[in-house]
Amino acid sequence: MSHPAEPSLTPVAGPLKPLPMIIFGSRWLQVPLYLGLIVAQCVYVFLFLKELVHLVTHAMEFTEQQIMLVVLGLIDVVMISNLLIMVIVGGYETFVSRLRLQGHPDQPEWLSHVNASILKIKLAMAIIGISSIHLLRTFIEAGNIGVAGKTSYTETGIILQTIIHTVFILSAIGIAWVDKMTLATNGKGH
Repeated sequence: MSHPAEPSLTPVAGPLKPLPMIIFGSRWLQVPLYLGLIVAQCVYVFLFLKELVHLVTHAMEFTEQQIMLVVLGLIDVVMISNLLIMVIVGGYETFVSRLRLQGHPDQPEWLSHVNASILKIKLAMAIIGISSIHLLRTFIEAGNIGVAGKTSYTETGIILQTIIHTVFILSAIGIAWVDKMTLATNGKGH
């Protein structure tokens, strides 16, 4: 005895009318932007390799502080590159089209549950990390304030960088708090 087919819970979308089709299709205009970010990623790879060669070829003559500053520069490039990957992959997946990476062994763990809110928080955290590296480099060079030709930093510049970094942290906390409040509000309605 056969059972009647259960109705599908997934609505079947019909063809879109012209205006909604144009509006929905406009998301593809972002593709050149993501391709441009891939080109920027290539520039960062070149910068990383250039700085790495500079470090290796001058390792014997650099002081420990100079080596630390170059290594922090390399870490900075890597963190910016990670930020680019998050924006490219996460943005494309969220706003343009699915990448269909389910089951791929190299799929980033975070991509399976990415949405605009999670992407904002991840980007904010990456920006804080990058800002931290810049601030650390500034603090290391701060000892050279007042020594002619040793640093371009001023006390005011260091204070301003610290304030900007603090604003980044407070902004990330604010974004996370608003996201948590939104989830709590949406959860009560279900």
